[in-house]
Amino acid sequence: MSPGDEHEASGGYRGTGRTRTRLPDTDPYGGARRGRSSSRSLVTVVGVVVLLIAAIAFANRGGDDSASTDPAASGPDPATTAASGERPVGAGANGIPSGFAQSEQGAQSAAANYAVALVSAEILKPARRTGIVQQIFVADKQAELKTRFDQSYSKRFLADIGLDANGNPRAGSTYVSRTTPMGTKVTEFSDSSAAVEVWCTGLYGTAGDKSTSPVTSDWFTLTLQLRWAEGDWKIDSFAQKDGPAPVPGDNQASGADEMSKAVEEYGGFTYAR
Repeated sequence: MSPGDEHEASGGYRGTGRTRTRLPDTDPYGGARRGRSSSRSLVTVVGVVVLLIAAIAFANRGGDDSASTDPAASGPDPATTAASGERPVGAGANGIPSGFAQSEQGAQSAAANYAVALVSAEILKPARRTGIVQQIFVADKQAELKTRFDQSYSKRFLADIGLDANGNPRAGSTYVSRTTPMGTKVTEFSDSSAAVEVWCTGLYGTAGDKSTSPVTSDWFTLTLQLRWAEGDWKIDSFAQKDGPAPVPGDNQASGADEMSKAVEEYGGFTYAR
């Protein structure tokens, strides 16, 4: 509150610092007081008429607005970003949620969380990969996809990005592979299957003084074909494409120590519609 507001609230003139003087409610000139009362009555009548006219005008305007069918006048549909009210997902194994609702919202939630798992640092570790594949893929595709992952994340590939055969970085370094879903879109849906696109941004690279692949950002879209199996949504197949990507900002890049500390201190999220 400004000083002027304080004076106004206590009976003073705004911004002057003076206090308003209230005159006694008496009138030594008897005849003048009766005349002033007559003026007040006239003002009251005029005021009532003005209020009635304003009320009629407002009612008519409200009727016109309610009858409008212009879709632009109603604004955007908030359902695209609002929470659905579906029950939250449960805590699954390997840090990946499970127990998604058999609905479009549930499919979107599953796709978002599975996108995080698919592009995580954990899936590069052979000891963790098997459990992740078994949890998020349909049973009849697990063996095939496990083989494909093992071939893609070979010892040579891991060495090229600064990791050992177990998917761990060298001492003094931190490997980063973290994905954040920016939004989801259902392109096909039935009670037994769904196709969901997940627009993502992510960080990947190795934070360390001797790193040859520093941490950079990326934008991509994952398309997940989901199937309802064993009481939950599971991945049947997936594909990835670049973008959409915004214009890069002018943020100054952080040093390796700051980036490593951020990755260690800030945890990820569980995504649910």
